[in-house]
Amino acid sequence: MPTSPTRSGRPLRAAPLVAAAASLVLCTPSLVSAHAIAGNRVFPSTMAVDDPGVGDEANFEYGHQRVPGDDGDQSINTFSFEYDKLITPRLAVSVDGSYAMQSNPRARGFDNFGVGLKYLLYVNDAHEFMTSIGVNAELGGTGSRAIADNFSTISPTVFVGKGMGDLPDSLVYLRPVAITAEAGPALTTGAGQPNAFNYGFTVQYSLPYLQQHVHEAGLPQPFANLIPLVEIPLSRSQGQTTGTVNPGFIWINRYGQFGVEAQIPINRASGSHVGILVQAHIFFDDVAPTTIGKPLFQ
Repeated sequence: MPTSPTRSGRPLRAAPLVAAAASLVLCTPSLVSAHAIAGNRVFPSTMAVDDPGVGDEANFEYGHQRVPGDDGDQSINTFSFEYDKLITPRLAVSVDGSYAMQSNPRARGFDNFGVGLKYLLYVNDAHEFMTSIGVNAELGGTGSRAIADNFSTISPTVFVGKGMGDLPDSLVYLRPVAITAEAGPALTTGAGQPNAFNYGFTVQYSLPYLQQHVHEAGLPQPFANLIPLVEIPLSRSQGQTTGTVNPGFIWINRYGQFGVEAQIPINRASGSHVGILVQAHIFFDDVAPTTIGKPLFQ
């Protein structure tokens, strides 16, 4: 259930373990399976707009942005992590946190830690559709005073995903397309602190889907397992909309994925330069389905 600064008001998550996790992902076989499946569709774990699935997984991200500050532009680097655990095959809990380093003024430390709950509400295999509901709470005062807020933020959210595998034969090469989206308020507990409405969507073109379910194009690795995509995470608060347009790709196999995206600000309030996101993600429900990847209750 990855989060982003646009959705939750906190920096992106990653960890110094990104390199090790990426190495694990890239050295595994190229079978594409995963937990977020509707019919033939595999929805990858996207970096800025959460996917509609639930699963046993670990996510690590590095993010870099330049954003407006009180004394001019400031650079923000974040190393973030999230761990999701299945309670049942449809219900998962999560914990997440991030370490941020910023300039102007210089500060570093952990942001507030978060906890979440997500339930897979409905799946339609024939139409490659799934939807989930969830809530995430950023716990005020659990992070560094130099970085974190002293109030909490609670974010109930709806997630949807739709693959285009049910398109007619005349549009067969559009069947690898998928769209995912999320929307929900971010409600603060601090007196006088503004609330926000966070939303976003992704457009994906799955080359594994093209190869397996449309036409065997004979693509070599790593291209056969690539999913080019664009994510657009947005937030509106106090009459101002902020967000980014994130073109990039995800390389996915049965056991995990690796992704890279640019972050292009939509306006000055959203940032002053193009940023970057780098992700490494492990699917414990495929790596160790009978042990740590197994739901606590079947």
